[in-house]
Amino acid sequence: MPTRPASESVEATGLTAGQLQLPLAGVGIVAGEEPRRITLGDRIVPYLLRRGPRRTIGLSIDHRGLRVGAPRRTSLTEVESLIRRHSEWVVEKLDDWRTRRRPEPVALRDGTRIPFLGGELELHLAVGSNRAIWGLGTLTLCLKPGVAPGAILEKALRERAREHFTSRLAPLAATVGVTVPPLALSSARTRWGSCSTRSGIRLNWRLIHFPEAIIDYVVVHELAHLRHMNHSPRFWALVESVCCDYRAARVALQRLAAHIPHW
Repeated sequence: MPTRPASESVEATGLTAGQLQLPLAGVGIVAGEEPRRITLGDRIVPYLLRRGPRRTIGLSIDHRGLRVGAPRRTSLTEVESLIRRHSEWVVEKLDDWRTRRRPEPVALRDGTRIPFLGGELELHLAVGSNRAIWGLGTLTLCLKPGVAPGAILEKALRERAREHFTSRLAPLAATVGVTVPPLALSSARTRWGSCSTRSGIRLNWRLIHFPEAIIDYVVVHELAHLRHMNHSPRFWALVESVCCDYRAARVALQRLAAHIPHW
């Protein structure tokens, strides 16, 4: 089985002096490193910039996140232009490292609590016919002998996610100024949503673990793409007209992503 590299890097040669995620919180910053942020698509990516006696701009990604080395006189515009040119690589590698750092699996026992719509959902286990019963802040998994609860739990959460997403689509679509699109659920590991003028929108069912305001932001983001299939100023202006605090929602989404429960 091949081992994973200790870090990933890319070097930009020929540069002379002269825009869903690893947070920098808790990462040691050494002398000479400047913490900064850059927007790549719909993500805010923190990075550390270090200037020194070098001839080229280099990008490296490891468990600490994105780090950038640049010649002393290289402008910030040049640095961030390079990051944007390699944005697909940067996002892919950050997601790869985030996946490696997944939290420990949740032990599904009677009384286990998992995040749910900004609060907590308490799980109960009982003998039954492999079905789930919702209560006020509780979910009882009725299991046949020898059946693991994971699949039954995921099925129940998927169904509740679809119900919640569907209930938010109509009012948010009206506010954005689009017709209600078809909805499909996604299990993507690195994307919260996607949009197509042909097939509608796909939303990651794991959003059900997040507060409702964060879910609304993701829904609005995808609905806005039905009017602007890009991340232009007009797109973001439309998003902001519906979610005035969308910038905070984007940051919160990245933070919460690191703590999604799995079992």
